[in-house]
Amino acid sequence: MRLTTISNGLVPLIVASVAIPAGAQQIDTTHPRTQVAGAVTITTKGISLIPAFSLGKPAAIVDVAIADGALSFEPQFRFGLNGKPWSFIFWGRYRPLTSGKFRLGVGAHPSVLFRTITDSTSGVPRQTIVVTRYLAGEVNPSYSLATNLHVGGYYLYSHGVEQEAVQNTHFLSARANLTNVRLSDQVFLQFAPQLYYLNMDGRDGFYVNSAVTLGSRSRALAISLMVNKTMRTRIPVGEDLLWNVSLICFLR
Repeated sequence: MRLTTISNGLVPLIVASVAIPAGAQQIDTTHPRTQVAGAVTITTKGISLIPAFSLGKPAAIVDVAIADGALSFEPQFRFGLNGKPWSFIFWGRYRPLTSGKFRLGVGAHPSVLFRTITDSTSGVPRQTIVVTRYLAGEVNPSYSLATNLHVGGYYLYSHGVEQEAVQNTHFLSARANLTNVRLSDQVFLQFAPQLYYLNMDGRDGFYVNSAVTLGSRSRALAISLMVNKTMRTRIPVGEDLLWNVSLICFLR
């Protein structure tokens, strides 16, 4: 297992739907006409959906979602703040159940990861961008205990196309989501804890994670704090305690 691939290679593989907390602009997949939404996020460490892994430095993430009924196309473009591409992910998602207490979504994507390596030609060092490809699929069921309280699970499998990439990644999460907690007419709060299991080419670990998001409806802005703690792991990468702050701007 190539550690240089694991440390950054997992980040583009696993991406949730466009990072638009409840109470801000959202796509209604039950509406018959085509809808478009988006967000731009600036993060301090470039955190992925699997929060144990990060780019390790500030990053910019551009999310776009184009939905027509239960189908949506949700590309995500990630860059370091130095302008270098980090990863591009091209999600296709289908949400057959979007009303009632039980909801279900499935999705799949190809993605590409950009890594910068340093080699030398005639003794002169130079930097080269190397592309690694991945394929992934997800299942995302949830159940509403109350209007703004949801519990559920999430499973994602990803496969590295190149031999040097992580070949088989399994991510299984039990999560809760307290959404749209009204603090005032314009300010809302969202709280999302999760316990997850990760297996990468036979090495596995257990982690706990929590994110708190504070948003403004009128300004279409939100700030999110995420903390991730390793409980037990045999995966020799990632920090034992990892935190990240994100500033999210929703595109209207």
